[in-house]
Amino acid sequence: MPLVDIEVIEGVFDQAQKAAMIEKVTNAMVEIEGEAMRGVTWVRVKEVRSGQWGIGGSTPSTADIKAMAAG
Repeated sequence: MPLVDIEVIEGVFDQAQKAAMIEKVTNAMVEIEGEAMRGVTWVRVKEVRSGQWGIGGSTPSTADIKAMAAG
């Protein structure tokens, strides 16, 4: 039974986007393992508070990530 954790900065993704992550990651695991594993494939989306994690020594905020995504 696979358990996949996805960690994201709090407030960056809305509920629909998180649901899409769960669906697509589940589908990817089922593609590898077979349809029989769908019902036992767990995917969790965990939110980490803005400023509580870092990349390359800096701590990007929710606003910073949204600005990056906007391009």
